[in-house]
Amino acid sequence: MTRWTPRYDGGRPAGNPCSHTWTADPAPLTETCRACTARGRAPADLLLCLTCGHVGCSDSSPGAHATAHAESGGHPVARSLAGGQEWAWCYADGVYLDPLPEGPLPRPARPPESVWDYPRPPAVREDDSLVRVECAGQVVAETRRAVRVLETSHPPVFYVPPADVRPELLLPAVSGRTWCEWKGSARYWDVVVGDDVRARAAWSYPRPEPGYTALTDFFAFYPSRVDRCTVGGEEVTAQEGDFYGGWITSEVRGPFKGGPGTRLW
Repeated sequence: MTRWTPRYDGGRPAGNPCSHTWTADPAPLTETCRACTARGRAPADLLLCLTCGHVGCSDSSPGAHATAHAESGGHPVARSLAGGQEWAWCYADGVYLDPLPEGPLPRPARPPESVWDYPRPPAVREDDSLVRVECAGQVVAETRRAVRVLETSHPPVFYVPPADVRPELLLPAVSGRTWCEWKGSARYWDVVVGDDVRARAAWSYPRPEPGYTALTDFFAFYPSRVDRCTVGGEEVTAQEGDFYGGWITSEVRGPFKGGPGTRLW
């Protein structure tokens, strides 16, 4: 699977998010646009369908065979085959996509934060670190658009936008919702990779309370219930306690709520 991310530099003409950023990367079925070849034409710019490998001329070429293929076949994403042009286009959402770099990028060191300096009610902060969730050999979520929730005595909880989560690996949990006095009613999700089921490994807030609408439909993951979570390439330590889902990294300092005797903190 190839991972793409919506472009931020003005290349999103529809102003939409994109839910098609996890794509296959098939070999091209042909090296030319067959429709153009049949007419004795050879367009300069070609697009590769990332669902089936079809090759067609791009939107800037007469005929726009890549567009016709996408619209007739329901295959939303195609990438450029032009040399030196690493981009893709999602026909369904009208969004340009850029490849997400492999591995973490260096990030400026941030001074350690004490969780006792975090507020209550909790604060919501955007975070551009590379956040990654892995389970049973699969990347379940990967983003540079996470949101951190910071609450007194708790390590941060990272919430991932739905476009950066693989929806086919999440199923609604059979039972249970919980209520947060600040954020509202939480819905729980199982992470399912083949026969490997991690019950209630993730949660979300479909309709969060006022003040927390930035979390709407974002997903948070329990590090203890998946195989590996990382922030900027650093592996996360899970917050103690079955209920809590905080992510402990070298950037936060405790003591942390969750262990024995801390319930009333």
